[in-house]
Amino acid sequence: QVQLVESGGGLVEPGGSLRLFCAASGFTFSSTGMSWYRRAPGKERELVAYISSGGGITNYADSVKGRFTISRDNGKNTVFLQMNSLKPEDTAVYYCYAKPLLRDGSWGQGTQVTVSS
Repeated sequence: QVQLVESGGGLVEPGGSLRLFCAASGFTFSSTGMSWYRRAPGKERELVAYISSGGGITNYADSVKGRFTISRDNGKNTVFLQMNSLKPEDTAVYYCYAKPLLRDGSWGQGTQVTVSS
C-alpha cells in the first residue's frame, strides 16, 4: 500500500522560508518520479514541482521558479520542497503525489502553508 506523509507546513511571514517533507513507503521510491501539488482556497489543484526518480530532472510551475527547489533522498524515501521568498499567494494545502509503475497514483493527506503577516 502506497503511503505518502507530508509535514513541514505552517504559518510564515511574506519573504520567509519553509521546507516541506514527504515520507514515502509501500513502493519502489527510487524508481518513481515524485511531485508536489498545491490547492489554494477556491482554486483547482495545481502542479508545483516534479523530480525524476534519480533526481536529475526537475520541473517547476512558472509561479515558483527561482524560489522553490524540489529534491529527494532515495536512501530515506523522502522528497523535499524548499520554499523561499514566500508570498501570500503561495498560501495553500501542499500535497505529495506519486504514481509508481503499473500502479494507481496516490496522494498524501496534505500540509497547510499559510503566508501572512
